[in-house]
Amino acid sequence: MVTPLNETDIAKTGENAATAHQMRIFVGVKVAPGIAGDLAGLARELEHAAVRLVRIADIHLTLVPPWNETSLSQIAEKIRATIDRFEPFTLTFRRLCYGPRPERPRLLWAECVVSNEVELLRAELLNTCGASDERPFRPHVTLARLRGDGRAIARRHPIDRELSFTQRVDSIEIFRSPPPSATGYEILASLPLTEGRRSASEA
Repeated sequence: MVTPLNETDIAKTGENAATAHQMRIFVGVKVAPGIAGDLAGLARELEHAAVRLVRIADIHLTLVPPWNETSLSQIAEKIRATIDRFEPFTLTFRRLCYGPRPERPRLLWAECVVSNEVELLRAELLNTCGASDERPFRPHVTLARLRGDGRAIARRHPIDRELSFTQRVDSIEIFRSPPPSATGYEILASLPLTEGRRSASEA
């Protein structure tokens, strides 16, 4: 279970990082351990292929792609103000497949339903973080990265199937990407979504 950082913790983390070096961070949703374990179990069908499986603890949905940041406290406050207009929502995992292009697969991922809540939340967070992404939004969680000839791997291991997992999302996380030679994502802050707040679409 992730314990949300309080104001003092966030400030200290941001100050320490600013005096040392920039952090490579991104914003997303941590997949619940039970669902992450089930998804990782499906991905293990490829464990003898030329792939790098994602650790259960690192399985997540990215909402804002990575950028370099020196002040965690400032960006955390901006994100907190943004999600203050959003309530908890349901994330539905609908399909296990190769991506991003069937003719040139590089990843094994679990696609999620593009709900209005997820789409609007992502748009608001991109604006808050000063980020942009011109690609069509295809919410997904990466389970394995293919090495070498992805088409050959996909042909030898036809893994596509429908999924029926759902997760209630009660918080948005700020993740830190591992520095060179390290592995694993670190959750720097877990910012709660609170029941009863007005959604951005109603504001």
